[in-house]
Amino acid sequence: MADEMTPAQRKMRASLAAHTRWAREADRKEAMRPALEGMLARFEREVDPDGVLEPHVRAERAESAKKAYFKSLQLKSSRSRGKKKAA
Repeated sequence: MADEMTPAQRKMRASLAAHTRWAREADRKEAMRPALEGMLARFEREVDPDGVLEPHVRAERAESAKKAYFKSLQLKSSRSRGKKKAA
């Protein structure tokens, strides 16, 4: 089919879309604020699903959960790069 793209073409299309979006954005920080707030809320719900912790304790635990999440992504990426390099 003519609509099918290779993984490299999909990656290129996604990069193009991202660059186009950010080229039009006056304030990147403000544009990202809702997403960042949503991500933090997700980690807060994860560490305190019943909402019983003190706010500062919940915030500390959510920050640790966020760091653990990004470290897991970092590890997966590192392992993937290692497999590609070995191939």
